This record gives sequence, structure tokens and C-alpha cells, in this order.
Amino acid sequence: MSGNIPDNFNHLNVHRDGKILIVEIDNPPINLITIPLLLDFINLTKWAQDDKESTILVLKSAVENFFIAHFDVEALLSMTQDKDASVDSLTSFDELCLRFQEMNKVTICLIEGRVGGGGSEIAMACDLRFAASETAVMNQMEVPIGIIPGGGGTQRLPKLIGYPRALELIIGGLDLDADTGEKWGYFNRSLPKVDLDLYVDKFLNRVASFNSEAVRAAKEALRNTETDLLRGLIKENILFNERNHSESGKHLMHRFLELGGQTFAQESRIEEFVLEVAKSESEPDNKISEES
Repeated sequence: MSGNIPDNFNHLNVHRDGKILIVEIDNPPINLITIPLLLDFINLTKWAQDDKESTILVLKSAVENFFIAHFDVEALLSMTQDKDASVDSLTSFDELCLRFQEMNKVTICLIEGRVGGGGSEIAMACDLRFAASETAVMNQMEVPIGIIPGGGGTQRLPKLIGYPRALELIIGGLDLDADTGEKWGYFNRSLPKVDLDLYVDKFLNRVASFNSEAVRAAKEALRNTETDLLRGLIKENILFNERNHSESGKHLMHRFLELGGQTFAQESRIEEFVLEVAKSESEPDNKISEES
């Protein structure tokens, strides 16, 4: 299957440049992974994995200062616990990330702003991540609000940067700046914005000039060096659901929203903001209301 690009996306602007698919994420103000955006990503990956004309897919943001913030906490709170669900099955978000990882084209993230939570999980599932050194920042913000990363966050981050550094970032809810992220292995390269655009354009055109089947075969061969994620993803999902449906998890996620989570101002300072949310757990409701 190939040919025309679907025209039913709500928050994705997709166009083709030869063998390159360019996907702009457009869900202001912070590119939150709302249900409509999630459905767009699912539809995109299901179509793109069968597209025969492209060998490269690039994700970038149409929203200034954010690549993808994280998954919609309101949507997480609205999820009901399915007692009959199989414990050895993957979520639709896991499957989405696996399609980015496994599709027969090189998947690339051009990150010029904040990427966090589920956005980081999508980025880590992609093959390459290029960052603007002045503005790109990664943060896994889940533990301070009472849950854990899902979508392979606990499984892919240690493979990229090592277990100790992944643990530091996840349990600390800490920002990872672009230059440190390059040194640690999260980003392939961290470059000033003007140099980033030049490098990525040159790289994309170079790869697009090569034989498509050779590019696809190289990715497939390299992927054989990776360990099977399935067992880890299933265990992560079990733990994520336990936290997501726990009283303390729900309490802290509500606090996150009450204190201004998912607004541009607080998401722009997420490292400090989630610390304030965590500290609020033991404070009286009236004090939190006055401070917010």
C-alpha cells in the first residue's frame, strides 16, 4: 500500500518530500497527547508502515517550545480498571511505539523544545533523535505525580543511557538538557538550531539518495542486536496500572491538574513544578487552594 497521504488527521500535518515523510505535530499549546492526537499517531503509523514510497519518517513540532509534552493526565484519570484484561497483553500505546520502532523506514525525531512522558516514550521508540542545543529538554515526570513511565519508558531509557542514569532521571523527575543528553546517549546529536537544520537536511537527503532496500535491510539487520522488549513491556504495564489506579496515584494526578499541570506556564518548568506537586501530597486542601 502506498500513494496518497490520508487527509483525516486532526493534529498532524503530513507531507511527502521524495522518499521522506515529514510529520508536524500540531496540538497547541504544549502538544499534549490527547486522545485525538493519540488516534492520529495510531492511524499515521498503521498507514506509514505500509507506505512503499518512503524510507524515512521525520517527526517534528509545529508548536514552539514543545516537541511533545506527555500523555493527557485527565485521560489517565478517566481510565477504568479492567479486571478481566489479560496481564500478558500490550496496550495500544505500546503497540504504537513498537510500530515506530519496527516499521521498515528510518524514524527520526527533530526535537527543538521539551519532550516528556509519553512524548519521550515515542521519541525513544524512534531510531534517531536530533536536538536543538539551546531549547531541547527531556523529562520523565511520572514518579513525582505518583505513577511510573509507561509505553516502554522504563525499558528503552536504560538501553539508551544505562540503568544508573535512567534511574536517576526517572525517580528524580529531572530535566535532561540537550548537551548532556547527547553525552549520555539519549540524543544522537545536540547542535545549535541553525546548525541542526543544516545537518538534518543534509543527512535526510543523503540517506534518501541511497537504495531504499539497502536502507531498510540495514535497519532490519541492526534491530536484530536488540533484546526482546515484550516481557519488560508487560511487567511495566502491570506496574503502571497498579499506580494509575491506586489512591495515592489518583490523588497526586488530581493535584497535578489542580495546581496548573498541562498549562504552558507550568509545563515549561516541569522539573520544579512536579516537585511542588509531590510536596503538596501531605498538605491540607485549603493551603493548596490558596497557593494555587
